[in-house]
Amino acid sequence: MKLIVTGGAGFIGSHFVEKAVASGHEVTILDDFNDFYDPAIKRANIVPLQDAVRIVELDIRDAERVKTVVAETKPDAIVHLAARAGVRPSIQQPELYIDTNIKGTFNLLEAARLAQVPRFISASSSSVYGVLKTAPFREDMCLNQTISPYAATKLAAEQLCSNYSYLYGLRCISLRFFTVYGPRQRPDLAIHSFTKAIYEGRSIRQFGDGSTRRDYTYIDDIVQGMEACLGYEGPLCDVFNLGENETTTLGTLITSIETALQRKAQIEVLPEQPGDVPLTYADISKARALLAYQPHTKIHEGIPRFVDWFLHSLSRP
Repeated sequence: MKLIVTGGAGFIGSHFVEKAVASGHEVTILDDFNDFYDPAIKRANIVPLQDAVRIVELDIRDAERVKTVVAETKPDAIVHLAARAGVRPSIQQPELYIDTNIKGTFNLLEAARLAQVPRFISASSSSVYGVLKTAPFREDMCLNQTISPYAATKLAAEQLCSNYSYLYGLRCISLRFFTVYGPRQRPDLAIHSFTKAIYEGRSIRQFGDGSTRRDYTYIDDIVQGMEACLGYEGPLCDVFNLGENETTTLGTLITSIETALQRKAQIEVLPEQPGDVPLTYADISKARALLAYQPHTKIHEGIPRFVDWFLHSLSRP
């Protein structure tokens, strides 16, 4: 299968590309290597892949270049992971998030339509569920309020996918990821930033009293669900939760990192942040039934694996 993977040099993207190449797929990575975090990290992610894939440095906001590359590549599927990520930065720069996450997705969908690409798989987010009180969250729940520009752009991108599926027969699958972690996780995300701070003896910032809960999902489990979508032949437009179907409090997460590092955290307690949701919790029964999705790595196994990767990374150039 010939694939275009946008954001393929990032955390989730590089893991998916590794698996896709190992499975015999021909992959073209589109990535703009922007400075949201150190571009050198993203370039390092794909060093082991550089002889096995085509890499195109491209901003998905550039509609004409997107159309040209998609037309030249003629992929069997586009796996769209490129996005401006993060709730808090989206509140500071909403226009950038709208341009990248909505207009960029539109550019890719339009390029897919023109090139007659049959399949479009895109990354959405658990943040689209907002502050729903009923949990776990199901894909068929009514989503009538998001609480950050990031979440709004992800929900809008899902709706654009549904438009293109209905109007043009493009198979579109939106995947709502729940707090993905594991080796190569972005340095700004909580597990990575907490681990680094505790290791270095610096204080960590805990927003709220530590009772917020997240459904933390190990990267290998996410990739398994993504790969299953390459062969999915269900409804032409569909949405799936990819999570672990378990929740962990922020306080418990910090304790798990302390245990794995064998170091005590210095915690600076701060007020809760606007846009942060109190709970994420995935109902994965639909993905289990239709994608044979089966997450295996629980948080008590995943955190030590991440910490082990982090410690080994310190000795690498």
